[in-house]
Amino acid sequence: MTFDSKVLARVADVVLAYRPGQKPRTSKRTLSALELCAGGGGAALGLEQAGFSHVALVDNDPHACATLRGNRPYWNVIQADIARFDSSYWRGVDLLSGGLPCPPFSIAGKQLGADDDRNMFPYMLEMVKEMRPRAVMIENVRGIITSRFAPFREKIDKELDSLGFDTYWAAFNAADFGVPQNRYRAFLVWPTAEKAKGATVGAAIGDMMGARGWRGAAAWAKGASDIAPTIVGGSHKHGGPDLGPTRARREWAALGVDGLGLADEAPAPTFTGMPRLTVPMVARIQDFPFDWKFAGPKTHAYRQVGNALPVGLAYKVAKAVRECLS
Repeated sequence: MTFDSKVLARVADVVLAYRPGQKPRTSKRTLSALELCAGGGGAALGLEQAGFSHVALVDNDPHACATLRGNRPYWNVIQADIARFDSSYWRGVDLLSGGLPCPPFSIAGKQLGADDDRNMFPYMLEMVKEMRPRAVMIENVRGIITSRFAPFREKIDKELDSLGFDTYWAAFNAADFGVPQNRYRAFLVWPTAEKAKGATVGAAIGDMMGARGWRGAAAWAKGASDIAPTIVGGSHKHGGPDLGPTRARREWAALGVDGLGLADEAPAPTFTGMPRLTVPMVARIQDFPFDWKFAGPKTHAYRQVGNALPVGLAYKVAKAVRECLS
């Protein structure tokens, strides 16, 4: 398969591997999933909506685990470091999924790749050997798909091939699936892109901007007539409650948003100037349900939102994976 080089230069990615030649299972059967680095739950919600049932969700951040437990008390949430996690109990699960730490491959970092102590791919591969899932879907950032990391990807492909998987790398933009944000991810399956009309920042959160009676809310929503730049959540070591680097903040300013920080609440009735987003507003742009609550202080909550896979995109891909496995 081939891709436009300009797209490849800025995609974020997922590697997904599928074990071919297995006996088909009825599409009515609930498929099982174990999720690594589950974070605030974006991918987990998409999988749930597509008919997957989580046997376990693993994350080492106590705030993320609290978010998952608070919103889905029946989920089996395990706070653990996947470098020391025994996954053998779940041998035979249908899908192993997760968003592994991105700093080793981020263009905003040193791009140390395999030499970065935050590289979790070796542990993921060990889990594949232990669990023998029917499919594997792993998310990461755009840097990993560049030529710099071609040898790294080839190594992953070789490892999965030795375990009987066919491995694919491909890219999609969440904006092409109705999410009001430019956010590139790549997957094994090709869901049909159906860009929703009116999927703009103003349409998505205009009501939230006017929640406290801000008189300028309607005019602001009309002016915020485009999709958002990629939301950046930052890492556990770096990144605070703002909307990204200088270039991203310029793009937010064009939408009438002050991206230098986050607000605790919507603008007051007499507010003037450019408003800041709240964590719930960013969560809606990430396509989380209105009632999904994030645990922890503002910085920790925003980090969960910003690092999540948009729920709508996760659902579309999970649905296609389900069709592949059924």
